[in-house]
Amino acid sequence: MSTIREKIAEFEAKLKEIQQMGGSEQVAKQKGSGKLTARERLDLLFDSGTFVEVDAFVRHRAEHFGMSKREIPSDGVVTGYGLVNGRKVFSYAQDFTAQAGTLGEMHSTKICKIMDLALKVGAPVVGFNDSGGARIQEGVDALTGYGRIFFRNASASGVVPQISAIMGPCAGGAVYSPAMTDFVFMTEKTSYMFITGPKVIKAVTGEDITPENLGGAYVHASVSGVAHFIGSDDAACIASIRDLLSYFPSNNAEDPPIKTSDDPLDRESAELDDLIPDDPRQSYDMRTVLRAVVDDGVLMEPHALYAQNMIVAFGRVAGMPVGIIANQPLVKAGCLDVDASDKATRFIRFCDAFNIPMLTFADVPGYLPGVDQERNGIIRHGAKLLWCYSEATVPKITIIVRKDFGGSYIAMCSRDLGADIVLAWPTAEIAVMGAEGAAEILFAKDIKTSADPKATLSEKVLEYRMLFANPYIAAQRGYVDAIIRPCKTRAEIAKALLMLRTKREARPPKKHGNIPV
Repeated sequence: MSTIREKIAEFEAKLKEIQQMGGSEQVAKQKGSGKLTARERLDLLFDSGTFVEVDAFVRHRAEHFGMSKREIPSDGVVTGYGLVNGRKVFSYAQDFTAQAGTLGEMHSTKICKIMDLALKVGAPVVGFNDSGGARIQEGVDALTGYGRIFFRNASASGVVPQISAIMGPCAGGAVYSPAMTDFVFMTEKTSYMFITGPKVIKAVTGEDITPENLGGAYVHASVSGVAHFIGSDDAACIASIRDLLSYFPSNNAEDPPIKTSDDPLDRESAELDDLIPDDPRQSYDMRTVLRAVVDDGVLMEPHALYAQNMIVAFGRVAGMPVGIIANQPLVKAGCLDVDASDKATRFIRFCDAFNIPMLTFADVPGYLPGVDQERNGIIRHGAKLLWCYSEATVPKITIIVRKDFGGSYIAMCSRDLGADIVLAWPTAEIAVMGAEGAAEILFAKDIKTSADPKATLSEKVLEYRMLFANPYIAAQRGYVDAIIRPCKTRAEIAKALLMLRTKREARPPKKHGNIPV
């Protein structure tokens, strides 16, 4: 019979073996490819000494193809919980050094347990994906494992924040879980995502393409929109995840955490008074406005490389996290299009789900015209923006900076879609359309019969602009609450946010709406 000391020694030996992951050779190979190990990633995510591992001794139950004799430490995934910036977070990290981090029955069971615990206690989930995909030796058990994870992704959505970090291969069915989470991070040159790999595409279509060009970080960050953030390496990526979590409440029943700042609420930004060009056809960088408004000029911008005519970002005002949605005049004149509508819609829904007030900065001449836009469903995609602003019940503040025309005026959170406070700069132009187009329609006969059509058009454009291309008519009707000097924008937003902190608003009870996806 073993003594207590012998049993303890046996336990410690087993635990040490598990913590070696796939062994020194596999660990060296992992690090040689520029990647950290699963355990190193978790060490960087969590505050020092706070990580608690769960299910370290779990073992697979597969028997076919020699699996009964194969040991896979922790079944290829490390799971547990700890503190990130002093707040509870749950996480799992697939271990590529152990059976290539492939997902089977017990591997998925570990992930599901962590997700269930996170839901029970109301804490975010961070998943590190680095896997060869489904463990084919386990057949349908592996497929069932993915399905169980997808179900939990859907159940947790809008209840606790979910973040995915792609830090290696992520192919086939494995890509859908990250796509169902709130934010996706990828690393440069060491991560990729695709449904079918280059070999399958080559066999089926004859196209020859590399994994990087098919589903690398920049493809998904700039073209597909699947990835929200790119990190130069694992460590940079994890640092950004820790930063992002600081803007979120732990769950949908809490308010976002307040972070103190020495940045005065009444700080004026003189540069804003001269920012808008006199020529309405000239552009400027909307980020100048946003940085002038938020605490310490700090923004965290998801989808920075995707649909760049729309900016979405997190920031803080008076220490309170805010979600920012803004047109970017530097790109496509800030027009709304299919991708920009989708980008803003997803962000709005996240902010509303997690009680994050929203600031909307409008400078939009309209929806982007074009055959491709119509055929790609700008009507349907544009309707999502109207839907989500209308559905959102968090504090909503809109600032009209310059152009705000037609349907896009409504889409950028007008009073009619539930904006609580609408502010406008003196440079705001609120109208059905631009002055040139309006004049050509309204005064077509006068222009056509004029001895000098160009001069008459210029005269009528000026006449229309004086009447409608300004914020005063809207302010007279009560659609704009205040016209403010640009340099005082931060102070006015801070006042409105502090006033709206206790806002409570409900919608009619229903199972769910039928959003035009």
